[in-house]
Amino acid sequence: MDVQQTRFSAQEIAALARRIDRPIVLVGMMGVGKSSVGKRLATLLDCPFVDADEEIERSAQMTIPEIFETYGESYFRDGERRVISRLIEGKPHAGPCVIATGGGAFCNEVTRQLILDKAITVWLDSEVETLVERTARKDNRPLLQGGNPREILTRLREDRRQHYSLAPIHVMSHSGPHVQTINNVLQGISQWL
Repeated sequence: MDVQQTRFSAQEIAALARRIDRPIVLVGMMGVGKSSVGKRLATLLDCPFVDADEEIERSAQMTIPEIFETYGESYFRDGERRVISRLIEGKPHAGPCVIATGGGAFCNEVTRQLILDKAITVWLDSEVETLVERTARKDNRPLLQGGNPREILTRLREDRRQHYSLAPIHVMSHSGPHVQTINNVLQGISQWL
């Protein structure tokens, strides 16, 4: 379901928050804004926000680039699956929350099915230009090391589109402030519920 633009009042947001009975999981490419949108969304809905990548780093006591370098992507994806499962099952937070996943998490079949079965799944999408601009702000993206970021992001976006498109809610995230993106996420959740 693609979402149309709308504006929510504080009362409408509070009413929507009362209807949410499971985690909201944001999926999509690195740099699309899952963490920044997720934090603001959680604040509006008055529920906890969890960044799965931060939880992975806390559990592993290593940074994601260190995990990739030391153990490889397969090992990382397995740990990512376990952490996301724990987060969705309500540990350490009971009740609804907003979870931002890493860009590749939803491409894992087991992780994807868990998210689809037990969460409200929102695919945040962006044009490649926006992704390039946003990912250039940080140097902690292992999949962008050793190559042209624009080419890598273009390829990853195309490869992952088939997985992301399985999310029931699809919202475009454009460059600039996330206000409209957040409103579109709220609209998508409201329609999905």
